[in-house]
Amino acid sequence: MRTARDLAAVDGLVIPGGESTVIDKLSRSFGLAEPIREAIGMRMPVYGTCAGLIMLADRILDAAAGQCSFGGIDVAVRRNAFGSQADSFESDIAVPELGDPPVHAVFIRAPVVTEVGKGVTVLGSLDDGRVVAVRQGNLMGTSFHPEVTDDHRFHARFLELVRGWSALRA
Repeated sequence: MRTARDLAAVDGLVIPGGESTVIDKLSRSFGLAEPIREAIGMRMPVYGTCAGLIMLADRILDAAAGQCSFGGIDVAVRRNAFGSQADSFESDIAVPELGDPPVHAVFIRAPVVTEVGKGVTVLGSLDDGRVVAVRQGNLMGTSFHPEVTDDHRFHARFLELVRGWSALRA
């Protein structure tokens, strides 16, 4: 997606992992930041993984100078909360909304949710209680990368949100 017209043609948006500061800069450079914020305000389903979660957070505690998010999920996040690339790890996370078995989560320079506001559902946490998966309305965010595993339940849940929103718009 490169233009607001491209955004208008979709029923859902996935904001992938990567570098949140680059996503922010490019979205502003291409004139997409405001259209994405507007789509979020209109309840378009959006799923953010890792950097995408940072972009959906209302508050970034350690934002780079001038960094903005799209917002939409009433959470605060800390970027690279688990350390550098060398500190990447995997863990099994219970996600009751997705049923059994636990989700095998891959964390790569991942953020962590440090504050959860009203209306936010915590979908999953590490054993130590750190929140790593959230949902608020049609917005979902995970600190980890489910796309690098064979477990497609988060993506299936996102597609359910997209189908529901699409049906309302039809």
